[in-house]
Amino acid sequence: MTQSALEQLLGRARGPMGPSAELDFGVAGGPLAELGAMVSRVNGFFLFNAGVQVFRAGEEGLGPDLLGWNEENTWKDTYDGLADGLFCFGQDIFGNQFAIMDGAEVVVFDPETAEVEVLGTSLEEWAQWLLADPEVNAAANFAYAFQQQNGALEPDQRLVPLQFFVAGGGYEFDNFAVRDAVTAMRIRGPIAQQVYNLPDGASIDLSAG
Repeated sequence: MTQSALEQLLGRARGPMGPSAELDFGVAGGPLAELGAMVSRVNGFFLFNAGVQVFRAGEEGLGPDLLGWNEENTWKDTYDGLADGLFCFGQDIFGNQFAIMDGAEVVVFDPETAEVEVLGTSLEEWAQWLLADPEVNAAANFAYAFQQQNGALEPDQRLVPLQFFVAGGGYEFDNFAVRDAVTAMRIRGPIAQQVYNLPDGASIDLSAG
């Protein structure tokens, strides 16, 4: 019998990042129920050469805590409502957030623009998307090469482009700084506020970063 995409991901997981925990969102079905089951099974993990991180739940462990990460004053307050309705459960090496939106859809949230890409209505569809193109969707090759050259990131660290992607920054290694994951998001919140729904040709002030 062929394994589901999510089972394939869990088979590749490097974790757990925290002690065993039972996570129950109090819903019978949907992506939040799936997330609770996944974290209860493996409490936080990395995938694709640490190109993808899934947060752990609980006070002890490595990397961000799932519930703490989603508190308004951790980083979402810097987005002034643009991250409302998102329950973020993981991120890639660049800080793109994997999230459940309004309890119903699994999405990718761009930290520079606050744009949301809907992947589907289940974690299975998220897993299928990652596996379909790990180099692009999971930053697998980039994460491996960057850390081979610069050393492994700590579980609470992510990369921030010195010249933001939205301003034409590229993927050369020297365009990235290693930052605490919370700081990495807070840096980009004010930028996203300016960029969101910006008309073509308008200017933005990148000094907020």
